[in-house]
Amino acid sequence: MARHTAIPGPLGKRPLWHWRLWLLPLLTLVTSLLPRIVDCIVAGALLILLAPLLLLRALVAKLRAGRVFAATEKVGRFQVPFRQLAFADDAPARDLAVLLNVLWGDMAFAGPRPLSPEEAAAVPASQSIRFRLRPGIFSPYTLRSRIGIAYEGEGELDREFYYTETAAGNLGLMLRTGVGGLVAGDAIRPAPDQLEFFGVAIANTTMSEAIDWIVRRVREDRPATIAFVNPDCLNIAYGNPEYREVLSKVERVLPDGIGIRFGCRILGTSLRANVNGTDMFPRLCERCAHENLSLFLLGARPGIARQAAENMLQRYPNLKIAGSCDGYFAPDAENEIIETINRSGADILLVAFGVPKQELWLWKHRSRLKPRVAMGVGGLFDFYSGRIPRAPLWLREIGLEWGWRLLQEPGRMWRRYIIGNPLFLYRVWRQKIGKLTL
Repeated sequence: MARHTAIPGPLGKRPLWHWRLWLLPLLTLVTSLLPRIVDCIVAGALLILLAPLLLLRALVAKLRAGRVFAATEKVGRFQVPFRQLAFADDAPARDLAVLLNVLWGDMAFAGPRPLSPEEAAAVPASQSIRFRLRPGIFSPYTLRSRIGIAYEGEGELDREFYYTETAAGNLGLMLRTGVGGLVAGDAIRPAPDQLEFFGVAIANTTMSEAIDWIVRRVREDRPATIAFVNPDCLNIAYGNPEYREVLSKVERVLPDGIGIRFGCRILGTSLRANVNGTDMFPRLCERCAHENLSLFLLGARPGIARQAAENMLQRYPNLKIAGSCDGYFAPDAENEIIETINRSGADILLVAFGVPKQELWLWKHRSRLKPRVAMGVGGLFDFYSGRIPRAPLWLREIGLEWGWRLLQEPGRMWRRYIIGNPLFLYRVWRQKIGKLTL
């Protein structure tokens, strides 16, 4: 009698050919192939649907440039070179030719940014995982860099994409990139080292450079005061000469919020990154833990600064929190608060009194405060204490974190966003045409 080879396990003794034994591997294979299947279906459907437009674009390119396609050398999956296509002229929709690259398998709709041979050669071995994927028309790094929040760097974002890619996730990335592109704009504009709004000079820098600057000031024992400004801060500065003067005197003013990016677009410049205090805080804590630097947290409601400090200590066990104190102290206790800060030996002081009170307070007591770097951080402690939840990442990726804040606290935020943002952009426009008066 014939006997079947069986495999013991939770399914009991099953013959090798039993369908249940092959179902999971088959589903895994289909799941892994699904993004590619979707790419082929969508690219083919778009090529058919847009065939009249593509034929017209090919004809226009041939008449204008003498050839249909222009090809750019790129490095694809498994580091195999390919030629990324575009129509040869500079007319609109020239990039639609890249649909052929997707159909042929050179590219995907979603994936790491396609690299030139020179860029690919410079990719360190630790980031080579990106070459296991097809380059994408839409990439996580491109999406976040347009909005100015690509703090982790391209290699880290590519690694995250590799381990989390799904067909649904790819569709979400494409949709977010479309919305984010409308918000941030795609035009290439100059990015000067310094921006200027309403007489306030703002450092046009990146998150990593800003943190490097802070650590360097501490190490060099050079006192510095830092202020973050968003459109609401600049509106306040416009009508508050004392606050505006402080902003003109502090060592560094950093850009906070998507509104600054819109203002840059009006002025014909580009913002390198959204260097806001909320996103800086955990990265600064991580760097301080590595550099053996300590922080003092001052401000917010009773217990909030302490809870924020405890949460950061859980995340970064080597972090040194020199002390914390809420912002609800009587004026006659001010000297005691300053002495407490100084006795703590903190290297960096974060003050959350709100704008412009925190900047005016820091500047007033600048000569008495011993921490080498001090900065006003607004409502930062509320987020990291857990009192107020941060906007989901996908909302931040499309530049709509302000909408989340508005929904959370409409009574307090409506004036800042509904009235303040358009007012800020109007004033930037008047600055551009030379009719703004301070």
